[in-house]
Amino acid sequence: IKQNHLPHFHAVYGDYSGTFTLEGDLISGDIPKKQQKLVTAWAIIHQEELEALRKTIQETGEYFNIKGLE
Repeated sequence: IKQNHLPHFHAVYGDYSGTFTLEGDLISGDIPKKQQKLVTAWAIIHQEELEALRKTIQETGEYFNIKGLE
């Protein structure tokens, strides 16, 4: 996440991928609708972690992983 870009995260499902806002809205990509809904639900559940990650990246440039869907 760069300061001059919309904060976002990337999701991968098989051969599909997408870029999402921290709120879980699809920005770009080709993830099927059913999986987009799962990513959106995940983003809502992990909102605090996503905001903490955004802040950490801005302050230190370091990333950490947030557990994904299994």
